[in-house]
Amino acid sequence: MKDFWLTADWPAPEWVKTCVTTRQDGCSQGRFKGFNLGAHVGDDPHHVLANRAELARKLGCRVAWLEQTHSTDVVEAAPGQVEEADASWTADTDVACAIMTADCLPVLFCDRAGTRVAAAHAGWRGLAAGILENTVTTLGVPAHELLVWLGPAIGPEEFEVGPEVKDIFGSAAAAECFKPSPRPDHYLADIYQLARLRLQAMGVDAIYGGGLCTVRDSVRFYSYRRDGQTGRFASLIWRDSTKN
Repeated sequence: MKDFWLTADWPAPEWVKTCVTTRQDGCSQGRFKGFNLGAHVGDDPHHVLANRAELARKLGCRVAWLEQTHSTDVVEAAPGQVEEADASWTADTDVACAIMTADCLPVLFCDRAGTRVAAAHAGWRGLAAGILENTVTTLGVPAHELLVWLGPAIGPEEFEVGPEVKDIFGSAAAAECFKPSPRPDHYLADIYQLARLRLQAMGVDAIYGGGLCTVRDSVRFYSYRRDGQTGRFASLIWRDSTKN
């Protein structure tokens, strides 16, 4: 992998591999300058394909891309197909579940035995609708046997929302995850804590990550909130056959 890509800091088995790309390097230009992996954002398709090919080559596995729609749909990872869903899982080796983001929360899962992995795209709509719960259920592993890592997303000092978003999550989450914004009748939301609460309610207690802000780190991350039209970076997880 490239030295400036990130990996999850969690106690997963050694054959469970993770990667979070950054916008550094790559052949995309203009608004998408760097290592854009999003084919739906208006970038030159040839640049996106070249970046994706470089990613697969560096990782040494097949990548299963999704067409993300802020749904709660979870599918089995299928390299070579692009299915509409917001999470994928696999028990195969050398198949990477991939999620693209530019402020939404990427969430990586594995069981403690390292027999299956998953990746979920959790913006506030997906969180509220149950994408994380659906992913946990689909994995078919007792919740207490799961490890979860929260990847780079918009931080709690930058994620301003209206009262309608706060109301969707209910009074319990409101007290813990929303604080008043300097702008009247708006709030600063903590998407990391919203995810933790929903995972804990399912019985998941091994939750890691959740400290990076895509908006404030323009060197490493694309951010829709910061830049508007922009690229996407990817968070990936797979089981390495050479280590298993």
